Amino acid sequence: MKTIRSAFIWFIGFLYFGLMCLFVSLLTYFFSPRKLDPLVCFLFRIFLKILFIKVEVEGIEKIDRNKTYILMSNHVSLFDVPLLKGYIPVYFVGIEAEHQFSWPLYGWMVKRLNTIPINRESVFSSIRSIHKAQKVLKDGVSVCILPEGHRTLDGELRTFKKLPFHFLKEANVDLVPIGLSGLFALKPKKSWHIKPSTIKIKFGEVISREHLAKLTIAEMKEEAFQQIKSLIEYP
Repeated sequence: MKTIRSAFIWFIGFLYFGLMCLFVSLLTYFFSPRKLDPLVCFLFRIFLKILFIKVEVEGIEKIDRNKTYILMSNHVSLFDVPLLKGYIPVYFVGIEAEHQFSWPLYGWMVKRLNTIPINRESVFSSIRSIHKAQKVLKDGVSVCILPEGHRTLDGELRTFKKLPFHFLKEANVDLVPIGLSGLFALKPKKSWHIKPSTIKIKFGEVISREHLAKLTIAEMKEEAFQQIKSLIEYP
């Protein structure tokens, strides 16, 4: 029964997601990514609903929709992106693994939405990606980073990479820590089975740029780690 259910969910999910990627990509030739953002967010929320996934949101009132942020979240599964894009209340550009830009339809969409590719295996390529993100911030657009770099294998928060915090140090903007819960039970990395359930996106207290300016790279990394860890709810 679990296999049949998962196969059905994957089928309707891929069908909807493929059509959504195609539709959004075509619209980008007529509208800017910023203008399309409310529609993109709505379509991602619908995507989660048709997969029988319920979403709880906590702490969204802490976010000022008129400010520019760096947003950091734990990295759990393939559903992180739909959840973050669907429920973060400010327009932002994400940084995603370079190989995802070659995926059919999805790769086309993320390119058209100005998502920033990053090659985790190359230090120089990663630095170029961070420079692109710095330009985005200067244009008043928030940036979302998953500082673990890779999805968790066991549901636990992994060690954070240093590069995102060098970026944070130079950015001079507030940091929003985000905790995603329930996604590992929904679909672990090494399994294709999906268990429809309730997942949560929880926004923590915004860490001001004034406070961040007083910290070293190591201290920022540790504070962000502890803040995000405190937002994750385990079964």
